Amino acid sequence: MAMKLLIINGPNINMLGVREPGIYGSRTYRDLVEFVSSACREAGVEAEFFQSNHEGAIVDAIQGALDRVDGIVINPAAYTHTSVAILDALKAVDLPAAEVHLSDVSSRESFRQLSYPGMACKKTFMGLGFEGYRQAVLFLKEYIERQGA
Repeated sequence: MAMKLLIINGPNINMLGVREPGIYGSRTYRDLVEFVSSACREAGVEAEFFQSNHEGAIVDAIQGALDRVDGIVINPAAYTHTSVAILDALKAVDLPAAEVHLSDVSSRESFRQLSYPGMACKKTFMGLGFEGYRQAVLFLKEYIERQGA
């Protein structure tokens, strides 16, 4: 059975290409899904995608991942800096997770310096644009394979 990852994207990621192109670029959410799908195929990993602008829906998706996927790639977007609920959901399911941010949040506003969900992630990839997702997929694949060895 192939390894399966859940790729979760939070609020406003669906607006890529329209939202602040100076920060996030001109590629769309559909472009992102195609890019990550391709990266997963190349890595021999199955991908399931979920995007929501609603915190509770993201929590539900994380909880629903239990016993269904091997790991989670998550871009919590704005919920990065506010959501203890997403942190708690990640801790509850205890699946290996990697956090992704398209921009380098460490060089942005001071309120963006704290990541609650990141506290439950094995690694964070930021400022790499779409490539951060590929790096997260490859990292989780290797991490999960090492754990199973």
